[in-house]
Amino acid sequence: MSVIEGAADIDVPVHMAYNQWTQFECFPRFMRGVRRVDRSRSAMTHWVTRFGGVTREFDAEIIEQRPDDRVVWRAVGAPRLTGEVSFRALDETRCRVTFRVDFTPRGAAERVGDALGLVRRQVQADFARFKEYIEGQGRESGQWRGTIRGGHVEPDSERLPRQVPNWPVG
Repeated sequence: MSVIEGAADIDVPVHMAYNQWTQFECFPRFMRGVRRVDRSRSAMTHWVTRFGGVTREFDAEIIEQRPDDRVVWRAVGAPRLTGEVSFRALDETRCRVTFRVDFTPRGAAERVGDALGLVRRQVQADFARFKEYIEGQGRESGQWRGTIRGGHVEPDSERLPRQVPNWPVG
């Protein structure tokens, strides 16, 4: 299993960074390996990714989500993938966002890419693009403020995320 970790200080309030992170459908705008993310239910997402010429589709369950604090997910079935993003206010206008991704490469292309550090560099570059994206936008494109524990939405939290326009991926 490989572990990728990182952090960035972002020049937006913690609620803005968190709100933007909950807009999974926007991930292709700043994550080069992500082609599409659909959020069918509050705690379930469907991903289409492409790395090293290999396209994969998988479902991921959000197992914990606390507004302005953290989002934790795991892939359902293959690939073996878990992740966590944490948010901490530095002051009223800045925050620190940290991430950790644990994954087991599948197939020759992923194993080679992991061994050469390509996967690590791509994840870190995607995270840097998230920082640029939210700082450049100056506002979040939507939000989902529900709480999820153990993959279950807390009572009074169940509501689908506000939809964002279907902007073209640049």
